[in-house]
Amino acid sequence: MNEKGFSGSRNVAIVGPYLSGKTTVLESLLFVSGATTRKGRVVDGNSVGDASPEARDRQMSVEVNAASTEYGGIYFTFLDCPGSVEFAQETCNALMGVDAAIIVCEPDVDRVLTLAPLFQFLDNWEIPHLIFINKMDRAHSQFADILQALKEVSSRPLVPHQYPIWQGETLTGFIDLITEQAYQYHPGAPADPIPLPDSLKEQEHAARAEMLETLADFDDHLLEELLEDIEPPQDEILQDLKMELGADLIVPVLIGIAEQDYGVRPLLEALLREAPEPSETAARRGLNPDDETPIAQVLKTYATPQGGKLSLVRVWQGTLTDGMVLNGIRTGGIYQLQGQQQQTLTETAAGSIVALGRMEGIQTGDTLSTDGELADLLPKADRHDPVYALAIMPEKRSDEVKLSSALNKLLEEDPSLVWEQHGDTHEVILWGQGEIHLQVTLDRLRRKYGLPMTTHVPQVPYKETVRRSANNIHGRYKRQTGGHGQFGDVYIDIQPLPRGEGFNFKETIVGGVVPKQYIPGVEMGVRESLVHGPLGFPVVDVAVTLTNGSYHSVDSSEQAFKQAARIAMQEGMVKCQPSLLEPILSVTISVPNTFTSNVLRLISGRRGQILGYEAKPDWHGWDNVQAYLPQAEMQDLIVELRSLTLGVGTFRWQFDHLQEVPDKIVDRVLAKVEKIG
Repeated sequence: MNEKGFSGSRNVAIVGPYLSGKTTVLESLLFVSGATTRKGRVVDGNSVGDASPEARDRQMSVEVNAASTEYGGIYFTFLDCPGSVEFAQETCNALMGVDAAIIVCEPDVDRVLTLAPLFQFLDNWEIPHLIFINKMDRAHSQFADILQALKEVSSRPLVPHQYPIWQGETLTGFIDLITEQAYQYHPGAPADPIPLPDSLKEQEHAARAEMLETLADFDDHLLEELLEDIEPPQDEILQDLKMELGADLIVPVLIGIAEQDYGVRPLLEALLREAPEPSETAARRGLNPDDETPIAQVLKTYATPQGGKLSLVRVWQGTLTDGMVLNGIRTGGIYQLQGQQQQTLTETAAGSIVALGRMEGIQTGDTLSTDGELADLLPKADRHDPVYALAIMPEKRSDEVKLSSALNKLLEEDPSLVWEQHGDTHEVILWGQGEIHLQVTLDRLRRKYGLPMTTHVPQVPYKETVRRSANNIHGRYKRQTGGHGQFGDVYIDIQPLPRGEGFNFKETIVGGVVPKQYIPGVEMGVRESLVHGPLGFPVVDVAVTLTNGSYHSVDSSEQAFKQAARIAMQEGMVKCQPSLLEPILSVTISVPNTFTSNVLRLISGRRGQILGYEAKPDWHGWDNVQAYLPQAEMQDLIVELRSLTLGVGTFRWQFDHLQEVPDKIVDRVLAKVEKIG
């Protein structure tokens, strides 16, 4: 690798659903290109990707892994991205810095729908992408049916490069639709050219004609040739493929079995010929690749086992040198990553993806430059809203002081995490994208920071209010202690307020029966009593009026009137028919419309109120369902929703209002609170 420059480079993300075989594709790409001498396997725990303990424990990708190889004179950096929807934030962040993406999928028409969010993201950002249909030996559908299913989730037209050759149920090779040359697969070796089978000539001609017609939609010259029955030169076809892929106008489709290295060399060849160069990607991002001002963007942040911080960055402009100051911070090393292995560099140029050491305070998505005015130049992937929560507590009480610092470091690694110290329940709540996501985070807390946690379902922040008024409630506080005594005497009225009004205090004192200097003490006593109402929860939507009282010229004080007000509130609140309130959230659930009816039943089964549904803007075949849902019913909503929708359903939520808890549920809630207490 040339440290001076990467003009002959390509940066490619490997993306796709969980279990589609992305890490196996990476291992095969590295092996057939000579970057490794032996293929690793996820199940054996020896792959270049998925090398972290959390990934190895689960045999799945949980973070972006970078690896590089050289093929055909081009230096490729591959970013192997997680497939689980719970780690989709990692994938989106990484995609912001690549020149192209390989979508790895299985030949299963029933699971093609899981690709829809990925296609949507790629098309929204106009990121060129190819499809590699992996595991073709397990195909249970006709190739045409698989392509049709893929077409229904892609807004860009598909352009197959190959047509499969089967012998019975065994995939033995493919026909290259560009050259019309047939090939036969061989284990551990490149495919050999063979004569085009007579039995497939008709299907091959039809598939090739469809490919050319699709390309002709973007090339008038090619269209003229087809109309005049002129066979277009291969160079023209390849030029069209490169131009139209680079402009994100088409989606090439290739096939193979990565576990046996079948189809992986043609995939590399397609990337070599057709993937856009880094300078084209920079121009698409509005940058000038000829500008010497260094500009880079952070795609991923790692906290290494040795405790150091690494920032994986895409260099968009200029040259980075070790020790260069970016955003006011001196870089502490430049590294090329090969999974968990690091190779030290002294400098690196535009078009490369490298890791920078010790960039403290720098976040994933940040733009780095020697020019401070460029700090917000490049757009970031939207942060995914949290949908699942656990209340966490260190196993050792002495570790509580370390927790906030460790959590903040985890948030640098993973921007889709959120944590809060809840004001009502006083719990530390960790929010993320699902159960596995939070379990991985808890593993990192234990392994990296020595903080094992206990967890439980977060408490619902119930409130209480009053249903009726109580007037002329008397509260008297009187104590003699040998010197000055304590005396305060008040009469108050308590009334309910409309929902959402909060708390209101006023006084109608006449004649100075409660001196003005003591009235703030009365209000303070009332407010403190509302922190913990008769049912055990904070009280809201109540008005209290101080109407009368008396005082002692020597023994009265603000503190005494505060205590008198607390006594009056304790007596009065139980007479006002206290009522339990629960938080109601406004929820928008996004799903393919084939699952909308399932979602409506899901909402009804969780005491929800359906407000309506409509087509999701710019998402073909998707609906947004609006509803009100009690927060008490939200804990495992994402788990059931994903189960109902092949994992693609999601939701956004926000607090909307408080609502009385149904009587049949109140006793259960209070019994649970009493048990916890």
